[in-house]
Amino acid sequence: MEITEHTIGQLRVAQIHTTETLFQTVDDATDFIGYIYYQGFDALILDATHIATHFFDLRTKIAGEILQKFTNYRMRITLVGDWRNISSDSLSDFIRECNSGKQVHFAQNLDEALTKLAT
Repeated sequence: MEITEHTIGQLRVAQIHTTETLFQTVDDATDFIGYIYYQGFDALILDATHIATHFFDLRTKIAGEILQKFTNYRMRITLVGDWRNISSDSLSDFIRECNSGKQVHFAQNLDEALTKLAT
């Protein structure tokens, strides 16, 4: 795993590069938040491919539980992926709702992720 650091004002953002699936469980996410936090980062950019596919099946409730951990620990997260052709109405609604807040975002690319974190 490799981390690229981005700085937006006073915000330190970790962009993760890996071939691994990082979040299979809520505990994986909690451990990762601690890992990133103790390195002094305030936010995380993660490619959607680094999260287990069951995360995106809202019936599993994993997405809500994992993203709630990020909110509880005040660690902003932006997931980068192609969100344009999602067949699930509930997932589309979930993404739209997340993007209306400041804690969790879904972006199409790195530039959009950095822009969302800057607001």
